[in-house]
Amino acid sequence: MPTLIRAALLLLAALALPRDLYAHEATLGVIEFREVRPGAFVGRWTMVPEIGAERVNLQVPQHCFLRLPELNCGDKGLVGPITITNLGAKMSAVLVKITSLNGEMRSYTLSSANPVVSVFSSDQPTLQAWIELGTTYLNYGIDHILLGADHLLFVLGLIWIVGGGWRLVKTITAFTIGHSVALAAAAFGLIGVPERALNACIALSIVFVGVEIVKQQRGRPGLTARYPWAVAFTFGLVHGIGFAGALAGLGIERRLLPAALAFFNVGVEIGQLAFVLLVLALMWAHRRLQAELPRWGAALPAYAIGSVAMFWFIGRLVRVFTTATI
Repeated sequence: MPTLIRAALLLLAALALPRDLYAHEATLGVIEFREVRPGAFVGRWTMVPEIGAERVNLQVPQHCFLRLPELNCGDKGLVGPITITNLGAKMSAVLVKITSLNGEMRSYTLSSANPVVSVFSSDQPTLQAWIELGTTYLNYGIDHILLGADHLLFVLGLIWIVGGGWRLVKTITAFTIGHSVALAAAAFGLIGVPERALNACIALSIVFVGVEIVKQQRGRPGLTARYPWAVAFTFGLVHGIGFAGALAGLGIERRLLPAALAFFNVGVEIGQLAFVLLVLALMWAHRRLQAELPRWGAALPAYAIGSVAMFWFIGRLVRVFTTATI
């Protein structure tokens, strides 16, 4: 489809820049404070992305003293604001887990967009706590999708094949339903797939879309061109399990997980919609300019999509086997 060529080349230039091969792996750090006597806690990082915990600045209420692994809050207990700074793309949020002497666990999530949360003595979330939770996971979902180049590249391939109009609306809706269902199932532990192997499958799904584009350009419409919503839904399930890697295994409280999942999913959809609108805007601008590439250039974006995805697939597959042999 000529009107998509220039837009696709611009987007591919951005998406294909050197970046982490493991785009869907969790970027959420986890620090746990376990109370060992009234007002005294032992803290440790239980999950740390590649950024390293030493770069993260965690501030506790003023009456508390923190020097890991020690946290001492005295008679007042651990109540008040907790602040975190120096987050980035490698660690975009931090889950703070607090376990009291009686074994009750509470969790709070902080991000660069919402760096402060309020810890209360009551174990019942307040309206302020729900607002903080919703805002944090909404932004976390947006960050996760916009930093997930593999997901965006797959969506770009779908737009390339389907074009605009209601057919695109149905296709993107099917993809959304697919990854929303899989995200919920994986987050609640109903299904589980090794994350690194899954990431390799996600890359392979983009290779598939690249091949489908080439078929369409040669006048032999493939499965995606004929049944775009079915293909979108199927691969949406795969990508949804990949998104769940950002939440699974973090130890979020069961009572908070549905809300965290819902807000995270809404954030993902906002980011995805923004990307689709950007592509459509570039398509419209291309038509207005009436600019076309040479005939031989029509196949370049399709092969670029497939080449980038195959590069990711090989890198991720190598990581699967090297991890298995360790």
